[in-house]
Parts: sequence; C-alpha cells; structure tokens
Amino acid sequence: MTVLLIDDDSEVLDSSRQTLELEGFAVEAVTEPEAGLARLGASWPGVVVTDVRMPGMDGFALLERVRAADAEVPVVLVTGHGDIAMAMRAVREGAYDFIEKPAEPDHLVEVVRRALAHRRLVLENRRLRAQLAEGGSEGRIIGRSPAIEHLRAAVANLADAEVDVLLFGETGTGKELVARSLHEGGRRRAGNFVALNCGAMPDTIIESELFGHEPGAFTGAQGRRIGKLEYAAGGTLFLDEIESMPMHLQVKLLRVLQERAIERIGGNRTIPLDLRVVAATKVDLLRLAAEGKFREDLYYRLNVVTVPLPPLRERRGDVALLFRHFLDAALARSRRTPPPLDPVLLARLAAHGWPGNVRELRNVAERVALGLGDGLAPVGVTAAAAGMTGSAEIEPLADRLDRVEKQLIEDALARCGGRVGETAERLGITRKTLYLKMRHHGLSRDDFAEE
Repeated sequence: MTVLLIDDDSEVLDSSRQTLELEGFAVEAVTEPEAGLARLGASWPGVVVTDVRMPGMDGFALLERVRAADAEVPVVLVTGHGDIAMAMRAVREGAYDFIEKPAEPDHLVEVVRRALAHRRLVLENRRLRAQLAEGGSEGRIIGRSPAIEHLRAAVANLADAEVDVLLFGETGTGKELVARSLHEGGRRRAGNFVALNCGAMPDTIIESELFGHEPGAFTGAQGRRIGKLEYAAGGTLFLDEIESMPMHLQVKLLRVLQERAIERIGGNRTIPLDLRVVAATKVDLLRLAAEGKFREDLYYRLNVVTVPLPPLRERRGDVALLFRHFLDAALARSRRTPPPLDPVLLARLAAHGWPGNVRELRNVAERVALGLGDGLAPVGVTAAAAGMTGSAEIEPLADRLDRVEKQLIEDALARCGGRVGETAERLGITRKTLYLKMRHHGLSRDDFAEE
C-alpha cells in the first residue's frame, strides 16, 4: 500500500514524507499534480494526500480527476487556508478527510492509516467479488484452495459419467451443492434433480416417497402418487444421509440400482427407470456395514465412485471468499447497506474452527448482514432465561480470562498492522510485557503485518 503525497511546497512535502515513512508507510512524494495522477489506476493500492492550493491544478480539481479514475481511492485534502465552508465542500465532493495545515504528525498518521485500511478493504472486496463472478451460476462450488480445485476437477470429470456417486463429508460441507453441480454439469441437466433426506422422513412414509403408490394401496392412499425415484427418471436422485435409510428399504433400493426399475406400492407393473443416483453420508458406511447397521452389498453398489468433501477448517483460504458471497446474498435479501469488512473480523473468521462448516459460515454472514455483531456468537436467550441453572458446565475463570486476553491482543495487533510499539501503547502496557504475552499465546507480529 502506498501514500501519494502532492504539494508544491517542497519543504512541507519532505516533512510529511518523513513523518509517514518513520511510521513504516511507503510514500511517493511529487510536487506536480499531473505526475501524481499518472500513477493512479482502478487497482492502484494506495491513498492520495494533497494540498488544496497549488498552481495549475488545485486540490479540488485533482480530487475530481482521481474520482474519475477510481471513485473509491481515498483522497485527503490539506490546506493552510481552511474554513468550515471549504471542509463541507471537500466532504460533499467526495474527499475522504480534510486536514488543516500545519498538520499534527499524529493526526496525519492516524488519518492516513484509516484511509489505507479503507482502501485495502475496497480492493479486497473487489478481488472477492471478481472471483465470485468467474464462471458461474448461483449453485457453483466456490473457493480457490487446492482442496476445492481438486473437488471441482472431480465434479467436472464425473458430471457426464453414467455412474452412481457417493459423497462423503461432514455436516455442512455442501454435499447437496456438489450433487447439484454433478447434475447441472452433465447431460442430465434437462431432467429433474430430486433431493430426499433419508434422515428426515418417518419410516412410515419413506417407502411411499421413494416408490410411489397406486390408489387403495394402503389406508389413506386415495389416488396414485408418483414417487421420487420415478419422478427423477431422466435426471438425478440425491439421497442425503443414506446411512439413515431403514434396512428393509435398503434391500429394495439395491434392487432398483441393479435393475433400474420399480413397482409402485400396490401395483404390479414394472416401470423402467433411467436415472442417476447420488448418495451422501457423513459416516463410514463400511464400518456401519461391519456393525450390521448398513447393507454391505448396497455400500458397494453405491460406491462406484466416492467423492470426499473437505471440511472448512482444511480450506481456510476460502473463508473470506465464501463469507463475501453469503454476505452479499443476505444483504440483497434484506435490502440492507453493505457494512465495512473489518480486518479484525476477517482474521477471526479465518481463525475460527468451523465445526458446522460452510453452513455455519452462512449463518454467521446472515447475522452480520442483520447488524448482530461479528456474527460468531449465536443470538439466543441466556441460560437463566431458558431456565438452565447450575447443571451447565462453567468454564474456569483463568481459562476464560486467558482466552479473552489472547483475543484482545490479536485484535489490537490486527488494527495496528503488527506494529508492537503502537499495539503496546494502545493496550496500555509496556513493549516487554506485550512480547511476553505474545509468546505465551503463540502470537507472531508477522501474522498481522500489513502488506
């Protein structure tokens, strides 16, 4: 990130440059506005700090030129002849901030730091949105991690293959999304994609849901019903939580997979099926088969190809991209203004364990879109309000204080770009104390340093 200083007074220019460079900023200083404008572009990573009164092109004309090149480049106007009217004009015309000369070094540094943080977020959001816009429908598999690139390659390879597929992954890893991608990427895309959660259907109706029934097949069967298997003919049937399917239905499903034909409940006519079956599970089916809880022959019939889905904790590089995607979708539904993405929030998201995987991240984005803090703390009633008293486990005070202290130090380091001296000052402790606490918590300044 760069600070572009523009001022026709070379002494003031040198003073401001030295102030900022001592704080670790990369600075380019020019006395001619045109020379500064030549450096700018839509992806320029920096901010502009310019004098207002200059010969040839004043600061307001320069501001207009900068905004024409990129309206989101922060421009800070500096003048020794400022008044309230000029400050209001600066804000009205899109300046990021307005500083009077002589600028207090601390104030100048703080304004520039905030402007650079704003520019960094703008560029990061553009990068994320550009990645999200690459090639796809709403149902695409999002991510740039090696694990997701491998998954996308597997889906592309299998989409047109006429084989049944078994998806294996933890809860919330996106098994239905992958199943839909297999369907939409292959020649069966014109057919129906039919999803059935085997774990959510009562045993009393799942057989009817799968196979359908004829009128009078059982009490309450007043008319003919087309089952999921028959409805999926020509397309794809997705059986989620296949491990939950009752054993007696596993036998019937095995026969369907072998013969590609069904008979409706109460019927005698054999109905041929042309469909692809994608099953999904979060458990080891072979282990269940060894325990007598799943048919081994059905496992081998389903397991023509197994596609593993990586948990979110193994693809942390995709967290920001996925969060941006879910946040944009949530904001569009609620018609709310996008909140600024705080680097501290992104750091917390990247460090989170994500036991609920992508589904949990989607919920976090929904809460952030609603303005409910950082979204990581679920919104709900307190334990007392829910009637939960002393039976709940209480975290030891020392452990909780230790965890809170680590989080506070991480937040401060992130806000200060890894600068230990500034972080210690903001926390009100000595540099030596901060170093000791960082060592205790396993923190490194390099993890928070600004690029």
